[in-house]
Amino acid sequence: MNNTRCVALVGPFLSGKTSLMESFLSASGAIKRKGSVKDGTSVGDSAVEARSRNMSTEVSVAEMNYLGDDWAVLDCPGSIELMQEAINALSVADVAVVVVEPSVSRAASAAPIFRALEFGNVPHMVYINKVDTVTDPMPEVLAAIRDASGMPNLMRNFPVTNEETVTGYVDLTSLRTYSYVEGQESREVEFPSQLKDEIDLSREEFLEALSNFDDGILELLLEDQVPKIEEIYAKAAGAMRDCQVVPYYFGSAERNFGVRRILKALRHDAPEPERRAEALGFNPEGEPTVQVFKTLYAQHSGKLSYARVWSGEIADGQTLGGSRISSIQLMTGGQSRKVSNAKFGDVVGLGRLEEVRTGHVLRADSGEPDSSGTDSGLSAVYSVAITPADRKDEVKLTTCLQRLIEEDPSLGYNQNEDTHELVLTGQGTVHLQIALEKLKSKFNVEASARQPNVPYRETIRGKVTQHGRFKRQTGGHGMFGDVTVDIVPRPRGSGFEFTNKIVGGAIPRQYIPAVEAGVREFAAEGPLGFPVVDFGITLTDGQFHSVDSNEMSFKLAARVAMTDGMPKCSPVLLEPIDKVTIDVPTDHTSKVHGLISGRRGQILGYEAKEGWKGWDSLHAYLPESEIHDLIIELRSLTQGLGTFTAEFDHFQELVGRQADEVVAKRAEQKKEQRNN
Repeated sequence: MNNTRCVALVGPFLSGKTSLMESFLSASGAIKRKGSVKDGTSVGDSAVEARSRNMSTEVSVAEMNYLGDDWAVLDCPGSIELMQEAINALSVADVAVVVVEPSVSRAASAAPIFRALEFGNVPHMVYINKVDTVTDPMPEVLAAIRDASGMPNLMRNFPVTNEETVTGYVDLTSLRTYSYVEGQESREVEFPSQLKDEIDLSREEFLEALSNFDDGILELLLEDQVPKIEEIYAKAAGAMRDCQVVPYYFGSAERNFGVRRILKALRHDAPEPERRAEALGFNPEGEPTVQVFKTLYAQHSGKLSYARVWSGEIADGQTLGGSRISSIQLMTGGQSRKVSNAKFGDVVGLGRLEEVRTGHVLRADSGEPDSSGTDSGLSAVYSVAITPADRKDEVKLTTCLQRLIEEDPSLGYNQNEDTHELVLTGQGTVHLQIALEKLKSKFNVEASARQPNVPYRETIRGKVTQHGRFKRQTGGHGMFGDVTVDIVPRPRGSGFEFTNKIVGGAIPRQYIPAVEAGVREFAAEGPLGFPVVDFGITLTDGQFHSVDSNEMSFKLAARVAMTDGMPKCSPVLLEPIDKVTIDVPTDHTSKVHGLISGRRGQILGYEAKEGWKGWDSLHAYLPESEIHDLIIELRSLTQGLGTFTAEFDHFQELVGRQADEVVAKRAEQKKEQRNN
């Protein structure tokens, strides 16, 4: 039975993944005419946001048949800010092709992709693209890619060059030589005898690399014997399927160089879908089961769940995981065609599974989705405060944001209780800009974005005894409340404490809670404009009127005392300090030290990042006000590789010019709010 196999195309931004998928579809006959990424005519990147930016913004799915094998191709975005899309796609792929450029400086940008593949135990091969534009020496390019990967490589081809351009290759297994022919299959040519010594050395290294995982080949090499070609092919394929080695190939997707070689390598070397299903804990012979790896809200057709069938066969109208399938679609870019059923291995779009989320596993014998494998998404590293252009859209906005998060779990939002802002979080500026564009294009909700406010606090250094009286006399009953309070600072982090020391009935018992309530109301916004923390109030004396006193009178009297007394207690601004962990390649660690110091941070230490060869994790305290654009500078310093996590740790006093600027900005915001 010809079960559909699935390959994910991954790699850094601009490496040429969408062009490679276009070449796959063209070579297999799935499309009659090859499109162009530059011209916006490719099958992939069909989303409005992708077309406008000339870059992949979400995973694209296409189907093809090559030499009798059905394939689903997943073209994943390369931007580090859209990494979640690639991670989700890899969860259902049998194999991945890592597309990289022949550039020493760009090789390191593939490191996060390689780590994701290793952690997911996904068999993969490398396609070194754009070899018709090589500017760096190929040995240096290969060394840089090997460093980024961290796994043993298996050079399947020896590049044949004409000056700086790769024009073909020698297959290091068969020793056949091929010359690239633009738009066609490579042509076999005469063996380049002038390169014999170099080719022999490369083949020896190839066989030695393979012998590390096969005792039979090792024994033959020790006896100066050469394994049979069929045996080499079989052992190389097995080593890749077991994630022991990473095969390397060359080509140019734009000109169709080496494309059919990759397709044949996938056909012969990639694991069968049964193997991948079992590795993920699915029974290919079991009840119908699908795994959702992508959620998409289309403007006119509603919700569509991209899923892979891991066992059995599903039919239109069938119930899986408690949800009824309204349609089954096979997809090629932005186009789809409805089918009545889907078999094991197929990648399909399932219509209107309203309760289903990305990562859910749906089974025919279960009344609800299995969410045990659902990924919560990458940790947010950037945020903006958003406001709908039309206030009537405030309720609709949160509903639409929830749908965007279903599409992309690395997005998030929260209503900040301290700053009263709706904050959208994600992986960077481009990521959140795309989210706002989708809000407008898909849901017709336009929103503006700005830097979120920092939740500053204020406290006091001094103490004072303060009298407060509220008196109002109008016709009939008036209002009268009189209090005397001691205002004192408390240790950092100890919060607010209210103490009642009224004796002799100076203030009736029923009015005491109103005094505390008045203090708490005032503390929501102190003399500097921020919530007041870490202070104590002791109610020591007061007066009341038998007719005019009431709870409101004493609440207002307490506010008078606080308004007059707090400025006398040397109020001081407190800024939130986060504990930050920054992960970077070791070569960039020293740069990050300077970055932290330049942002008023305190370095706590660093160590090697567990499971990441050649990476460090740095720990530091950093003011929250310095974190907003941290990811931008961090990526700039580390070739786009650095990332971080942060969590609130404590408050710290802020004085001087910076504190004055914060207070002045807060006063200006309050003025604008009053005017609006």
